[in-house]
Amino acid sequence: MGTGRTESRLPAAHPRRALAVGAVLVLTAGPVALAPTPAPQESPAVATPSPGDRGAQLYLAQCASCHGVQGQGTQRGPSLVGVGPASVDFQLSTGRMPLSRTVPQSRRREPVLSADDIAALVGHVADFGGGGPQIPRVGPGDVVTGREIFAANCAPCHGATGAGAALTSGWTAPPLYDATPAQVAEAIRVGPGLMPVFPSQVLDDRQVDDVTAYVQRLRGERLDRGGNPLRRLGPLAEGLVAWLAVLGLLVTAVRWLGRRSGE
Repeated sequence: MGTGRTESRLPAAHPRRALAVGAVLVLTAGPVALAPTPAPQESPAVATPSPGDRGAQLYLAQCASCHGVQGQGTQRGPSLVGVGPASVDFQLSTGRMPLSRTVPQSRRREPVLSADDIAALVGHVADFGGGGPQIPRVGPGDVVTGREIFAANCAPCHGATGAGAALTSGWTAPPLYDATPAQVAEAIRVGPGLMPVFPSQVLDDRQVDDVTAYVQRLRGERLDRGGNPLRRLGPLAEGLVAWLAVLGLLVTAVRWLGRRSGE
C-alpha cells in the first residue's frame, strides 16, 4: 500500500568519501568541543611532616638536599640507610654536620643543633632502616689498659699524646682533647673519615671504656705538670726552648752590665 511518502534510496557513501565529508563538516561547522587532554603526571610530592614530627622537619631542612629525602643518598652526599644512631649522633654532636658547603673533610666545630634536636634527627634517620651501631653507653675504664690499647691502635694516627697528625691526601687525624667519652666510643665503633672501624669482635665494650678513660686522661691538665705545655711538643723540644730562653736572658744581662761599666 502507498503511504503518500516517496522513499528515495541513495547509494551508500564510500568510506573515503564519508571521511572527507566529515572533515569538511568539522572545519565548517564552527567551534567543536574537544575531549580534554590529560595533564602530564607529576612526580609524587614529598609528604609534609606533621608539626609534631621534629626529626622529619629538621631532616628536610638540614639534610635532605644532600642525603636525599629518604636518606638514599645523592651526588652531594652518601646514603644514610643503615649507618646507625652512633654515626648520626657523632657527626651532629661534633658539629661536623650539617655542612653549608661540600668539603673534603669536615672539621670539628660547635654543634649547629641542640641536644634535643640531635636526638630527634637521630631517631628520624633510624627510621630509614638498616641497623648500624647504637650509641654506646660508656662506663668507667682502666687508664693503664687504655693506654696500651691506645698506643697500639690510635697513636699511629692521633699521636702518642692525642694531638692529631697529618694523613694522606690532605686528610688529618684530629686532636682528641675536645672529644667527650660518648664521642670517643662512637668514633671507635663507626670509624668516621679514614679511621678504621673497631667492632666488638676487635675491641669489646670494656676495652672501649678503657680507651675512653685514657683519652679523658689526655684531656686533663695533669699531663702538663706546671709551666706552658708548648703544644705538647715533648720534653726534648720543651727543654731546648727553655735553654734558649735562659741563654737570651744571660746575653741581655751581659750587654746591660757592659753598658753600665762603660758609663
